[in-house]
Amino acid sequence: MSTVQNEQHNRTPHGGGEHSLISVVVPCYNEQEVLPEFYRRLSTVLDDLNYSSEIVFVNDGSKDDTLEAMFRWNEADPRVAVIDLSRNFGKEIAMSAGLDHAKGDAVIVIDADLQDPPEVIPKLIEQWEEGYDNVYAKRTVREGETILKKTTASWFYRLIQHVSHVRIPEDTGDFRLLSRLAVDSLIKLREQHRFMKGLFSWIGYPSKAVTYRRDPRGAGESKWNYWKLWNFAIEGITSFSIVPLKIATYVGLTTAVIAFIYGFKVIYKTLVYGDPVAGFPTLMVVILFLGGVQLMSLGIIGEYLGRMFDETKRRPLYLVNRYSPARMCTEKQDERSGTMLAENVT
Repeated sequence: MSTVQNEQHNRTPHGGGEHSLISVVVPCYNEQEVLPEFYRRLSTVLDDLNYSSEIVFVNDGSKDDTLEAMFRWNEADPRVAVIDLSRNFGKEIAMSAGLDHAKGDAVIVIDADLQDPPEVIPKLIEQWEEGYDNVYAKRTVREGETILKKTTASWFYRLIQHVSHVRIPEDTGDFRLLSRLAVDSLIKLREQHRFMKGLFSWIGYPSKAVTYRRDPRGAGESKWNYWKLWNFAIEGITSFSIVPLKIATYVGLTTAVIAFIYGFKVIYKTLVYGDPVAGFPTLMVVILFLGGVQLMSLGIIGEYLGRMFDETKRRPLYLVNRYSPARMCTEKQDERSGTMLAENVT
């Protein structure tokens, strides 16, 4: 059974009311314009839950007032934790930093741009309570996006479905809920080149989709241009498939066979009919074609070799400049420690 289909087997209901903790991980990069409204809407949703909650803001090297706003809420709201990374490491690693520090029994990943409405969170929690460990939000409508972006996104998801051995659900981003079991499994994966959508599916566990309508961006500008999206697509394909290497092999073999047949034909016509050997234009076309195939194959090999080189360095995924935990979680941890100490003394 696919890792992203609705799995009915081995599901145990989750949740324990106010005794369970829900963590919300929010990676941010230059989101000062939309962040106040996002925080207001998220706080309203969390206030209505029958659970304790934690908001883990991750500042991914913002150059505006994003970090200042985070620390203001950290001082005023005991639910807010702030992770300030030492520089901009990228969204995938910022999410990983948030997952590393989240303490919840369930952890929700959501962007701050309000394209993913916080009001969908209760629906994710409902499926978690039913026993699903990976509840992902699937878009039915993508408002505020160009036809080109929608089309290329659709092509990418269909392509990666065919080349990857892990089935990644279509029209699904990073907005999802993960159980503590799923988070603990995910943070064991420390690869440098992180395609989180693939990693979310790779860990397996019972999964369920929750459909929603994606809104236009609340404010500010998207940090993803087409060049970054192109590199992101290459990251996803090379992280979860070796099909490009196989294609390079097959293209090389096919080209060699065609070249051998063509060479045999030229020699045969020269010896039997006395035809002159093809001249300079034909020679140039053949050389340029073979050179292009070789360079393409070397480029594909280079993509994989570069990723291997990065992994062998074994550098940490990120460095934290400052971490301010949620006071509520710290108080709960101290309370638990005190209870355990009292029990041991008794």
